[in-house]
Amino acid sequence: MTETQGSSSPSRRALIGWGGAGLALGAAAAGGAVAAVKAGNDVDPAAAEAGGAVQFHGAHQAGIATPVQDRLHFAAFDVKTDDRAEFVQLLKDWTAAARRMTAGRTVGEGAYGGLAEAPPDDTGEALGLKPSRLTLTIGFGPSFFEKFGLRDQRPEALVDLPPFPGDNLDSSRTGGDLCVQACADDPQVAVHAIRNLARIGFGKVAIRWSQLGFGKTSSTTPDAQTPRNLMGFKDGTRNIAGTEPDRLKKFVWVQDGDGDRNAAWMTGGSYLVARRIRMNIETWDRTSLQEQEDVFGRDKGEGAPVGKAKEHDEPFLKAMKPDAHVRLAHPDSNSGITILRRGYSFTDGTDGLGRLDAGLFFLAYQRDPRKGFVPLQRKLSASDALNEYIQHVGSAVFAVPPGVRDKDDWWGRTLLAEEA
Repeated sequence: MTETQGSSSPSRRALIGWGGAGLALGAAAAGGAVAAVKAGNDVDPAAAEAGGAVQFHGAHQAGIATPVQDRLHFAAFDVKTDDRAEFVQLLKDWTAAARRMTAGRTVGEGAYGGLAEAPPDDTGEALGLKPSRLTLTIGFGPSFFEKFGLRDQRPEALVDLPPFPGDNLDSSRTGGDLCVQACADDPQVAVHAIRNLARIGFGKVAIRWSQLGFGKTSSTTPDAQTPRNLMGFKDGTRNIAGTEPDRLKKFVWVQDGDGDRNAAWMTGGSYLVARRIRMNIETWDRTSLQEQEDVFGRDKGEGAPVGKAKEHDEPFLKAMKPDAHVRLAHPDSNSGITILRRGYSFTDGTDGLGRLDAGLFFLAYQRDPRKGFVPLQRKLSASDALNEYIQHVGSAVFAVPPGVRDKDDWWGRTLLAEEA
């Protein structure tokens, strides 16, 4: 990254000693490269053009309403330590590292220049690269609340997702005690971030599964060109924008615990549903254009709903097939259910039978999964024409706490601080 190796923070070696096994990370706040603007519109457009930095501090975590970046590295972790104090220190160390990496700085004292006898603080593969609008977003899974005496702090809204018709979930790509979502415009910056957090957490957490993503399939930026999924159709036409505070408040951000007796610590946070959705690409590619458009309820070129001329024209749902995806997923068909999507395409080689292992890594943020994803997916899994061409093969749900307020705050403080 762009920062020099020097740091004004206390020496790492002075803190851990010659024989120490711990890691102390500099907690310096982001420097002048950060565009300090409001959450939800938290990057200076000029800085974005130059690969600039997204503000790390705020009422909400970046990476939710933030303008969607081009690349993703998502990782789910299992917690290995039984020591609550050790885990809290890890979260503080992670926060310090995230604060520096999102500002385009190296972790701790950097990748070189320290003692030759000790591993460097930073792995080094992002040296010289711009911040690339890196955001890091953390969440806690249902299984996390079985640890550290936190069972009574598990939000009622953090439900175990029920089985849905057609699911074929791979246990090795499902669940996790916690997650970190790294989004950036440079894939190496995103991978570097997850790699360094995993390295810092060695012995205390371990990656359970991870997913690389490219080609964002939804946008949170008004007037931007709507991205396309691997089926060639525009995706996220009616997605919530980061510049719509009223819709974000209504559908995404938890409000004063929302009456959940266990969730006062979640105020300002959100709930994330992650689903790995494999597409039957080869079958889809042999399907006629008319059937493809009937499946979605939109034309493939403009993205206009059936019977309309422009993508953003208000759809006339009854003109679509009864099992068209847009008709079934539209808020008007679901008592107003609305979620914020941040999905990415993926391709992970082949399945050994000559077929691409490719599809959509679906990420959706909402105020309450019981009123968002769960009822919506029940409806879609029962009758959506798209089900012939897709299969859900991985799944997880996480409680995403509020943002890190300032340089003294840390990820998960509202849940895990002694005063909490």
